[in-house]
Amino acid sequence: MRVSSKGQVKGHGFDRQGETIAQFAAENGYYVKETFRDAFTGTEADRPEFNRMVGMILGNGVRTILVESLDRLARDVMVQSLLLAKLAQHGVTLINCVTGEDVTASMSEDPMRKALIQIQSVFSELEKSRLVGKLRRAREAKKAQTGKCEGRKAFGEKEGEQEIIALMRSLRRKRSGKQMSFAKIAEELNRQGAPTRTGAPWQTTTVQNILKRRSTSDGKIKAG
Repeated sequence: MRVSSKGQVKGHGFDRQGETIAQFAAENGYYVKETFRDAFTGTEADRPEFNRMVGMILGNGVRTILVESLDRLARDVMVQSLLLAKLAQHGVTLINCVTGEDVTASMSEDPMRKALIQIQSVFSELEKSRLVGKLRRAREAKKAQTGKCEGRKAFGEKEGEQEIIALMRSLRRKRSGKQMSFAKIAEELNRQGAPTRTGAPWQTTTVQNILKRRSTSDGKIKAG
């Protein structure tokens, strides 16, 4: 399963994909050994869960992957072709649960069906590009009208995050003439179980960026 950004992890994308896959598996006699979820924010090729899945498959005898639809494998045509080639190389079958098609077999056995799959990929990539363009134009129009365009909220703007920032600042304050390092603050936040927005452990750079951004913001408020 795959969603296009970390912001979609909390949406319904994974649930919808999981339901489609589970229904297809039940109706066609498949047992789902394990599920894998990729939430990427970088390049299409950056697929840690996909790579982990392939690594496990090579050692556990599983030879079939179910995916809701081909664009959940990847939208980018080149990346999609590379991933399918990687699966075919290891004798792994990938099935599109929406169409029921054995995609890897179609790609390798029938030139016409291979062309149709590639055309489908082209339109998926085109759809993504058009959506990105529409969102960009909408942001530009809003910014021209209001002078600002709300994007991703900075850490501290959601409920409960101000308390974590207060804890960071408390830890950062000088004690015995020294400030606690950003790395030590991250360690202490993880030890206390302070949640990050994504659920991942606190990192040194994350703490540093949040405290520096808040310090800059506070300075502007005082100057105003």
